[in-house]
Amino acid sequence: MKSLLNHVIYFIGRLMIGLVNLFPLPWIAAVGRLLGRLAYLLDRRHRRVAIGQLTWFLDRYQLPGKAEQWASRHFQRLGENYLAAIKTAQMSHQAMESHMDYAGFEVFESDPGEHRPPDWNRGWVVAIGHFGNFELYVRTMSQIQGYRGGATYRGLNQPGPDRLLRELRQRSGVQFFDRRRDVESLKQFMREGSTIMGLLADQSTGAGLEMDFLGKPCKCSTAPALIAQRYQCRLVTAICYRVAPARWRIEYGEEIPVFLQGERRSVEAVTAEVNQALEKAVLKDPLNWFWVHDRWKAFSRKKARSMRRSAG
Repeated sequence: MKSLLNHVIYFIGRLMIGLVNLFPLPWIAAVGRLLGRLAYLLDRRHRRVAIGQLTWFLDRYQLPGKAEQWASRHFQRLGENYLAAIKTAQMSHQAMESHMDYAGFEVFESDPGEHRPPDWNRGWVVAIGHFGNFELYVRTMSQIQGYRGGATYRGLNQPGPDRLLRELRQRSGVQFFDRRRDVESLKQFMREGSTIMGLLADQSTGAGLEMDFLGKPCKCSTAPALIAQRYQCRLVTAICYRVAPARWRIEYGEEIPVFLQGERRSVEAVTAEVNQALEKAVLKDPLNWFWVHDRWKAFSRKKARSMRRSAG
């Protein structure tokens, strides 16, 4: 029965993808914004998370407007990006030229100088976040001459949707690795050299360091720093900005040293610099970030437990 259900889900998903592919990208983006508005009205759980975090954010940075209004506009952005991601995954690089801009590619041609890893294999780690149409990161990685692109992802538990996701991403020219199932393949990929590996670094994680993000303590991912050091890679950040309807710009930042004169920098220092780059991107365009993820939940729960212990 489960196998039949997964086949049905996969078939329906293929039909939806085919339908999306029939229309031009600006139309898809407009429909996505309408669906995002509908999701704001119906998705009570994620709406509550977004409003709660935006309430704190607007108060801390003294920004005008109400959290409910910001959250509504944010859901429209999410709808546009999600639906557009289905369309852009099927578009050729030539077709995407009028919808994307790039900046910062020169970092991959820069001389590492004193930041050179002792046994550098020309590999890079790119710390990315849930900004804009974040599925577009892999497009830039697949177009950097002389490198092979890779990215990690968390596979879906349902075989049907997971198969759809993998088929969409295969068109990118970048090799994807399931963080739970493809560990050995990922290690081999990183050892081969001349690779660019994208790692999401802006979500709550149980295994990271407790540090400030946007001025509030939370668990922060140390994966970019640890993997860059383990496989003798250089490290940089990348942000996808939504600059207009159905138009995005991906900006690579300055190199974040993981080695200095042949010695490893502390993971905490490297992670702090990654966080600073992500914070700047949030402050530059707050609605472009992923507010429906409870970024500070681990710390909030820890604080609540501490308060309960103190009370009794």
